[in-house]
Amino acid sequence: MIETTDIAGVLTLIPRRFSDNRGSFQETYNRHTLAGLGIDTVFVQDNQSWSREAGTVRGLHFQAPPHAQAKIVRVLVGEIFDVAVDIR
Repeated sequence: MIETTDIAGVLTLIPRRFSDNRGSFQETYNRHTLAGLGIDTVFVQDNQSWSREAGTVRGLHFQAPPHAQAKIVRVLVGEIFDVAVDIR
């Protein structure tokens, strides 16, 4: 499922979760599924961070072509307060 935001190009992607007595499974990235939803970005790098303390700020990232990067932000445990700033 996709939710739009007030900023053009910033989307919230909510993967389907399949649950049974063992736990759950969800597909977090599928190039063909995203392409079918109109997202044809090719992701070339995946990073993961862990914050020891609640309230940790990771930073504001900006790249201009030819070094621009699309971002996927995913939360494995807990919550996140993610901020997107439109400087166009």
